[in-house]
Amino acid sequence: MTVKWEKTEANVGVLEVEVDKDRFSEALDVAFKKVVQRVNVPGFRKGKVPRKLFESRFGVESLYQDAVDYLLPRAYDEAVRESGIEPVALPDVDVVQLEAGKPFIFKAKVTVKPEVELGDYKGLEIKDKPFEVDDNAVNEELEQIRKQHAQIDVVEDGQVEQGDIVNIDFQGTVDGEAFEGGEAENYQLEIGSGMFIAGFEEQLVGMKPGEERDIEVTFPEDYHVKALAGKVAKFDVVLHDIKRKHLRELNDEFVQEISDFQTVDEFVEDLKKQLESRKEQEHKRYLEDEAVQAAVAAAKVDIPQVMIDHEADHLVQNFAQQLQMQQIPFDAYLEFTGQTREELRGQFMESAEKSVRTALVLEAIAKKEGLEPSDEDVDAELQKIAESAGLEVERVKQMLSLRDPGLNSFRNDLRTQKTVAFLVEHSKIV
Repeated sequence: MTVKWEKTEANVGVLEVEVDKDRFSEALDVAFKKVVQRVNVPGFRKGKVPRKLFESRFGVESLYQDAVDYLLPRAYDEAVRESGIEPVALPDVDVVQLEAGKPFIFKAKVTVKPEVELGDYKGLEIKDKPFEVDDNAVNEELEQIRKQHAQIDVVEDGQVEQGDIVNIDFQGTVDGEAFEGGEAENYQLEIGSGMFIAGFEEQLVGMKPGEERDIEVTFPEDYHVKALAGKVAKFDVVLHDIKRKHLRELNDEFVQEISDFQTVDEFVEDLKKQLESRKEQEHKRYLEDEAVQAAVAAAKVDIPQVMIDHEADHLVQNFAQQLQMQQIPFDAYLEFTGQTREELRGQFMESAEKSVRTALVLEAIAKKEGLEPSDEDVDAELQKIAESAGLEVERVKQMLSLRDPGLNSFRNDLRTQKTVAFLVEHSKIV
C-alpha cells in the first residue's frame, strides 16, 4: 500500500492512498460472499451461485460498494498510522480509481490535531493569596452546623419572618393568563433563600396562617423562559403554616448528639483540622489553575472548529446526564427554559474552546518534557480507587477496560495531572 500525505491548510491535508490490486481483489471476494447470500437465481440455492455466473448476470460493478465498505476503513486506518497524523474528525473521502484488476485509489481530506506553539511555561510568576483558617471561618462553619441541626417548630400564633419555612399554595398569571410552573400546592419555601423571583419572598413577610395575599413581581429581562422575561406576574398566595428554626446551643450535649466527640473543644479542634485540609486543597487547586492559565495564555494554537464542536456536544451530553440524575428529563428542561438544543449548545461553546485549548497545550508540554505516568503511578492510582470503592484492583481494571477509551483515558488523565504538577513546581510563586 502506498500512502502520501500533503498538508493543504493549517490543520487540513489530503491523504492519498493506493491499495494494490491483489488486496482489492480480496475485498471483491469478501463482497461476493456477502452479496451472493441475498441473490435469487433460478436453479441455484441462495449463496450457491457461481462467481462467473453472478458477474455475467449482474456485473462485477455490483460488488464495488460492498468491497469499498470493507476495504476503505481498514486501508484508511493503516494509512493514518503510517503517515503519523492525528485526525480529529471523520474524513471527506473521494474514490479516485475503482476497477477490478487495478489498484484501488482514494483521497481523504483530513482535519488533523493542530500544532501547538508553546510560549514560556517554566518560571512563570504566580501571585499567591492566603488560604488561611481564622476564627471567623471556624465560627461560620459552626453556625452552619447549628443551622443543619436546628430544631424546627410550628409557629402557632405569629407571622412570617425572615428565615421561616412556609407552606403555601400559589397561582400565578401574566397578562391574565396562567403559565407553566406558575402554580403549586403545599409548597415548602424558606424565606430569604432566593429560590423565587426577587420580591416574592419579601412580600410573604408578615403573613399569618390562613391568610391570602396578592403578590406582584417582575421577571428579570434575562429570565431563562423568554416568554416571561421582563413581564409582570401576579400571584394569588395562600399561607397554610409557618415553621421556625431554633438553633441549638453549642455545648457538650449538642456535640455528643451530632458527633463522636465528647466536648466542644474536641469538636472544634477536629473542625479546624478539616477546614485546614480543605484550605490546603483549595490552595493547591488555585496554584494549579493559575499555572495552567499562564502556560495556556503564553501558547499559540489554531484550533479546528470541529474540535470545539465535539467538545461542546460532550458538555451538553454531560449536562443532560446531570439533569437525569436529578430526575429532570432533558427535553422538559429545554421546554421549561424556552430554548433549543442548539441554543444551549451555544452557551457551552466558550467553555468548550477553553477546554480544548488547555488540553492541547498540556499535551504539548507533556510531550516536550517527556512526562508520562509510569506503570507504578498507574497501579498506585488504581489502588487508591479500589480502596475508596471497596473493590479489588483487578475489578477496577475490568470496569475501566469496558469503558471507551478506558485505561488509555485513565493514563491520559494521570499524564495531565503530572503535567500540571510540573508547571506548579517550575513556577515562581510570589
